[in-house]
Amino acid sequence: MLIELLLAAISYGSPVNYEISLAGNFGEPRPNHFHGGVDVKTGGVEGKPIFSIGDGYISNVTIGIGGYGNALYIHHPEGYTSVYCHLKKFTPQIQAMVRKFQYANKCDKGNFKFKFTDLPVSRGQLVAVSGNTGSSQAPHLHLEIHDTRTWNMMDPLDFIGNHISDGYAPLGHGFMAYPVFGEGKFCGGSGKQTFGFSSHNLTRKFFAWGKVGFGIWANDYMEITYNRYGMRHTQLLVDGKEVFNSNVNDIPTTDNMMVNSWGDYEHYLRYNVWYMKSFIKPGNLLPILHAVNDGIVDFNQEREYHITYILTDFKGNQSKYTFTIQGKKSVFPKISPVKPEKILRYDRMNNFQLPGLMLIVPPYYVEDNVALQPSIKLQPGKLSDAYKFAAAPYPLFNYAKISIRLKKKVKDNSKLYIISNLGPRHYLDGFYQAGWVTGKVREMGATYEIGYDDTPPTVNAVSLGKQITIGINDAESGISGYQGYIDGHFVLFEEVPKSPWVRCNLSDTPIKPTGKLHQLKFIATDFRNNKRIFTAQIKY
Repeated sequence: MLIELLLAAISYGSPVNYEISLAGNFGEPRPNHFHGGVDVKTGGVEGKPIFSIGDGYISNVTIGIGGYGNALYIHHPEGYTSVYCHLKKFTPQIQAMVRKFQYANKCDKGNFKFKFTDLPVSRGQLVAVSGNTGSSQAPHLHLEIHDTRTWNMMDPLDFIGNHISDGYAPLGHGFMAYPVFGEGKFCGGSGKQTFGFSSHNLTRKFFAWGKVGFGIWANDYMEITYNRYGMRHTQLLVDGKEVFNSNVNDIPTTDNMMVNSWGDYEHYLRYNVWYMKSFIKPGNLLPILHAVNDGIVDFNQEREYHITYILTDFKGNQSKYTFTIQGKKSVFPKISPVKPEKILRYDRMNNFQLPGLMLIVPPYYVEDNVALQPSIKLQPGKLSDAYKFAAAPYPLFNYAKISIRLKKKVKDNSKLYIISNLGPRHYLDGFYQAGWVTGKVREMGATYEIGYDDTPPTVNAVSLGKQITIGINDAESGISGYQGYIDGHFVLFEEVPKSPWVRCNLSDTPIKPTGKLHQLKFIATDFRNNKRIFTAQIKY
């Protein structure tokens, strides 16, 4: 309540100069993370002007970091930082400061930090134009707001919501019942079951006995577009008393992976639909969730229980869904015991070992005690055997430590690393020590083994002239960085969005045109420090 009162006193401007339409809102559940901001539509094109939403100063600019592409960070005196992502380019003053840092440090990508006196900005000041850089799937502005001190993710609509029209209430599509195995039943079944909301007040009579949790599939909407959004506020009432509520705001970035526990991750992978649970697993520490008795409803009387879901969006638009459940005595199935050595416990340090493997999982990295299904694929002649811990995808809340024993000698131990196989092969870094390769893993359903990369990246000239375009690729550990030089002087290469190319426009560099031949040197480096040097002569 205090946070909401403080936010009510803060009003920021719009980041665009037209009516805001959202492609995505804050906190939408996605595999392994919450959507950390809002996606402002730019009409499907690049080049729309982007403005600072408040007074402050540009604290840093990132180029090619994560999926943000070109991003701008503005610290505001109220204690918040706004982040503008997937930008095409910055204003000339900002671009000049970034270029100065890039040339001084001879780096194309990175996080470039500024003092509060370097680049002050005012509310409504032009700072960039929109683009499609980074992991963006289409041109748009991804806007985030963080608490500067904690870096918790805040809902931008609490700050710029007065610039958005929304008179539509959220819609519930269906609910899911989750009987507690061995302790509950719903409509005669012990497994989870889904039921659609054909109306706001279901007349069908359900029946249950024992302990049952519930989940809901719901979306928010706005009249300006047909997009569907995640829910801001959800309440579950039983006989008029609240047993669960969620308020999606002020989320620690360290808790991002816990979205897989709040949402039904297994159901999403199968049907591409998120049912958000109205109960809390013991290992789920998300501070945005609140419940009585963890949200589990105990149907222990033969009477009617009146269930109500209340869905509220950031503007206060609200909808309610009700249904009745009859308590009806039932017999629960017996629980088969699981061998203790196969249990990954949520509340303690786990040290799991197999021949040639060690896995260390700290407490509160899983939502509940998990029965592992470990398997070993023997690989004679390879660097290691291959290991798997779960039959289906099961991501941890954070990175665990894995060590795999090396089975044969290699020429250079620094080229060893951990490979993850869940679909495509993924490089996971790692280091060698005393016969073992150690790295970090997060997915129990993947297969892990040792990889080796002593092959430099490939480098190909696409065009050589006033505009130099080079294609780079690495089939093993991946590209970690690159540098270009003309006559021994560093020149800036930038990524060409949605391509394996990097490009240098010589007219934007300190190199002066002479009409004569110049020597180009381009160095591409992969994550195992293998380097490929490409040289050519260009006329400029």
